[in-house]
Amino acid sequence: MLAIIPARGGSKGVPRKNIRMLGGKPLICWTIDAALKASSIDRVILSTDDEEIAEICRPTGIEVPFMRPTELAQDDSLAIDNYLYTMGRLIDEFSYQEDEFAVLLPTVPFRNEQDIDNAVAVFYENDSDSVISCRELSHPASWNFEISDSRVINQNHSATEKLMNRQDSQTLYAPNGGVYVFKYTKLKKRYSYYTDKTHPYIMPEERSIDIDTEMDFNFAEFLLNKQLLFL
Repeated sequence: MLAIIPARGGSKGVPRKNIRMLGGKPLICWTIDAALKASSIDRVILSTDDEEIAEICRPTGIEVPFMRPTELAQDDSLAIDNYLYTMGRLIDEFSYQEDEFAVLLPTVPFRNEQDIDNAVAVFYENDSDSVISCRELSHPASWNFEISDSRVINQNHSATEKLMNRQDSQTLYAPNGGVYVFKYTKLKKRYSYYTDKTHPYIMPEERSIDIDTEMDFNFAEFLLNKQLLFL
C-alpha cells in the first residue's frame, strides 16, 4: 500500500514545526521512519509545497514526485482536496494502479510501524471504505459547553438532559491523525472520510499526541526526556 505524508510549510501554531527537531531528528522524520518500517507500506510519498521540507526528507528514501500546488497549502485549504489531488496525479501521471492508500500526519510522531500495520489490517479484514485511528476521550460530551459573545456559558443540552459521572457515560473517541486508510474511489465519490464501512483503529493516549502548539511540543519532549514512551 502507498502512504502519503502531507507536510505544508506554513504552520502557524508552531512555525516550521514539520522540520523542527524532536529527540534528535526533524519531527517529520519520526513519521517517515515508521512508514518505511511498516511491512504493509511499500511506497511512501511526501506531499509538500515547501522545498526545504522536501530537501530534508529526500535523503530518507521518501519519494517527492511533484510539489503540492500553493492553493492546496493555505490555512483554509482542505486536507481532503490535497489527498484527492495527490492520488489523482499518481494514478494519471505515475502509473499508480491501486485504489487503497494511507495518510500519515507528520504531527503525530509517536505512532509507530505497528500502528500503521494494525490499521491496514483492520482495513483489509473488514473490507473497509476507510479506517481512522483514534483515541479514547477522557470526558463525556455532555461536559462540553460554548461561551457566548456576552461571556455566558451555553450548556450543551443536546448531548444529555442530566449530568453524569464520567464512569457512567458512554465512551467516546476522537481521531488522532496517526493513521488514515482510504479507498480513493470512495473518498472521491463521497467527499467524506466516513461511510457506513468506516472502522476505527484505537491507539493509546501516549502514542496519540498530535503536535499543534508549543505546549504539545514541550510535552512530547518531556515524554522523550523522561523515557515515558515505549517506542
